[in-house]
Amino acid sequence: MSAEAVPADTPGRRWPVSAAVLIAANVAPLIGVLSHHWSVFAVVLLYWCENVVVGVFNVLRMVCARPQDAVANAGKFFLVPFFCVHYGGFTFVHGIFVFGLFGGGFKTVGLDLTPHTVLTAIRQAGLGWGVAALFASHGFSFFHNYLAGGEYRNVGLSQLMTQPYVRVMVLHIAIIFGGILVTKLGSPVPALVLLIVLKTMIDLGAHLTERRKLGTASGQALFATTSS
Repeated sequence: MSAEAVPADTPGRRWPVSAAVLIAANVAPLIGVLSHHWSVFAVVLLYWCENVVVGVFNVLRMVCARPQDAVANAGKFFLVPFFCVHYGGFTFVHGIFVFGLFGGGFKTVGLDLTPHTVLTAIRQAGLGWGVAALFASHGFSFFHNYLAGGEYRNVGLSQLMTQPYVRVMVLHIAIIFGGILVTKLGSPVPALVLLIVLKTMIDLGAHLTERRKLGTASGQALFATTSS
């Protein structure tokens, strides 16, 4: 058996393994809603936690990017801390809205969104295993696609600076408004399931687009088909 790389737009291509891992990780909130009666707040909080996970792995991507490029390596000393502050602030404000809209109101949380507040909410909602599943999914993509697949050799720091915002903004605008709609409907299970399915579809589409943009000859091999 041998593997032959095929162009990303070939009809017969396979999805990268990380896409299957992503889908599996997104099953976690479905199990939570159907078996553990998760609330709207629990689901939206889980997806907000994914923002943090995305940021962590993007920092690692920036640190590992283009190690052969001396100019890029020098630029990391400014761009990596800048991304941490900027994305961190973006995520913090987003978190205030998540807790304010779904977790008891702005008066309850205010600007006191601390790691202790978040960890307590995760523990009370029973989200630990869901967060771990999403962390494992993004970690697998980082090691399998970015490092082993060679994406790190060609991606630019400017692309890595903006990439998480596009994905997070599109995804979480849908989640916030979808969460509000579900809340107005009285948190019915079918509506929550639909929200999770839509999130998974958007996330999968963004992941596949990201792989095609970052993939070079080695990256394209992730879409390989197996032939005898």
